[in-house]
Amino acid sequence: MKFRTDNRSKAPQLAMTSMLDVIFLLLCFFVTVSVFSQWESEISIKLPNAKTSQEPERLPGEIIVNLTREGKVRVNGGDMPLGELKMRLAKISKFYPGQPVIIRADREVKYESLVEVIDTCREADVWNFSLATEGEQ
Repeated sequence: MKFRTDNRSKAPQLAMTSMLDVIFLLLCFFVTVSVFSQWESEISIKLPNAKTSQEPERLPGEIIVNLTREGKVRVNGGDMPLGELKMRLAKISKFYPGQPVIIRADREVKYESLVEVIDTCREADVWNFSLATEGEQ
C-alpha cells in the first residue's frame, strides 16, 4: 500500500505576534513621552513676551528645562543641580546628536542664571536649544 506524502513546501509566513509587540511598545513610549512634555509645560512659569512668538510644533522626546524665578532648574517635575543636568544632557547628546532642548525661563529670573543653563547645555555638547516665550496679549 502506497501512502501519499505531501512534498509541497509551505509559503513563508511573517511572525505577526513579534511585530505587534514592537508596535505596541513604540506606541507606549510615544504616549509616555508626550504626557511628560505636557506636564513640563504646565509648571507655572511666567514667560517673557515677544512680538514674534509662535506656538512651536512639539517633537516627541524633546527635553524641557524649566528655570524658576529663584534660579532653580526643574526637569521632569523635580529640582536638578546644574552638574546633574550637564551629565544627563551629555549622555543624551552622545546617543542622540541634535536633540532639541527647550529652556523655559521665568521672566523675572536673573540673567546670570539663564546664562549658566545655556553654558551647561553647551558644555554637554547640546547646541540645538531654544528659549520659550509667550505672544503678546
